[in-house]
Amino acid sequence: MDDIEEYLSGHTLYGDDLDAEGIGDWFDDEREGYSGLGAADASTYMYPYHAWNASHAFRYLPEIRFPHVLGFGSAYGDELLPIISRIDRITIVDPSDAFARSQVHGVPATYIRPSPDGVLPFQDGQFDLVTCFGVLHHIPNVSFVLKELARSLRVGGFVAIREPIHSMGDWRFPRRGLTKRERGIPLQLLRDMIRTAGLSVFRETLCDFPLTGRLFYGVPRVYNSQAAVWLDARLAALFAWNVNYHPRSLLDRLRPRSTFFLAQKPERATSR
Repeated sequence: MDDIEEYLSGHTLYGDDLDAEGIGDWFDDEREGYSGLGAADASTYMYPYHAWNASHAFRYLPEIRFPHVLGFGSAYGDELLPIISRIDRITIVDPSDAFARSQVHGVPATYIRPSPDGVLPFQDGQFDLVTCFGVLHHIPNVSFVLKELARSLRVGGFVAIREPIHSMGDWRFPRRGLTKRERGIPLQLLRDMIRTAGLSVFRETLCDFPLTGRLFYGVPRVYNSQAAVWLDARLAALFAWNVNYHPRSLLDRLRPRSTFFLAQKPERATSR
């Protein structure tokens, strides 16, 4: 990785330009990444981001039904619980068999394994809503996968995305609590990729301020707390001027570390 500084600068996304062999190696490393961090035990698992997702994404969706929803990397599908009463059918793409089941909170569900190249086995415009929460940063070819998600979305359909926008440390070395390959996606690159995929962003929200967890110390699953989510968003907005990818100083660390996008596939999409 001779160009590590180019990647850490946020000018280029590491992994997005790998060849087929490199993508395959990455895919193998991340296949059981999330389940391997403890999520595979359904008896003890509790989804930790309901308030976060509801506050920054679901509340801004129109009050309509979603006949077919794609949960990209959605594990048990728990992220859909806040809008489950408005969903008729769910398809989940996830590399681990640990999460597969025939229904998600009473809604029929189909689980599909992704292919390493990122090609999705769906028709154009098959889904009314796509959720993609904290998944893209585990994937090498992010720009291609975003185009596939946009292709699979019907015209007028919605996509909700949440991703870390900081490096998450130097991924050349082991990092506690993180999978081998995951790295954040620089904010401007993510914006550009979403636009190039043919999606129109109508809401972008910075979040994940590093002091939020400390201010709510003792609160389990802090982003399931409405109060914590409210304060976190305001701290993130206050320090929006300091967004950076790989911090080099203490001041650099006082910045939003993640963002939500809510986008729609317009009548005239630009995806290829």
